[in-house]
Amino acid sequence: MARSSRNDIVRKSHDLFYERGFQAVGLDNILAAVGVTKTTFYNHFDSKDDLVAEVLRFHDRWWRDEFTRLLRQFGGDRPRDQLLAVFKALGHVFTSAEYNGCFFINVAVHFPDPDDPAHVAAVEHKKEMEDLLSELAGYAGADDPAAFAQELCLVMEGAYVTAQISRDAPTAEGGERLLASLIERHLPPSPA
Repeated sequence: MARSSRNDIVRKSHDLFYERGFQAVGLDNILAAVGVTKTTFYNHFDSKDDLVAEVLRFHDRWWRDEFTRLLRQFGGDRPRDQLLAVFKALGHVFTSAEYNGCFFINVAVHFPDPDDPAHVAAVEHKKEMEDLLSELAGYAGADDPAAFAQELCLVMEGAYVTAQISRDAPTAEGGERLLASLIERHLPPSPA
């Protein structure tokens, strides 16, 4: 039962932080939403900062798995096709009623000090995502997988923010057009 309440606290905190922001959600909000006492909370976490760190680890694992799943869903098994599907996958996310921006961009904004552990976690997540795309680009035959991934991540970051601010469906379509030019520049032509 103890493990379940820890997981419940992490998951509910994750949702509250994503919906309302890290500073707007206090410990009392979390306790009320989960239905646990402060004693139960402190049996699992030393502080709200400790909880935030666990929520960031949770989201990082979830998003990397979900992003990979979406790339396969929209792009199939071939690395090139998965790269071509990046903005189909993101478009699926952007049009969700729950979309409230990139979780880690939000983290970086809420925790702007570059030495804050939450900000560091955001930087690490972004690096992991870039590495994931670089690896995929390497399998797809990119001439410089790291450069391709860096450029694609810049386009993705812009799309995350634009979609959050404008709630405009064509954001993903604009990203697809930019991605097509990156693929043309970095990857060999698609086999016939």
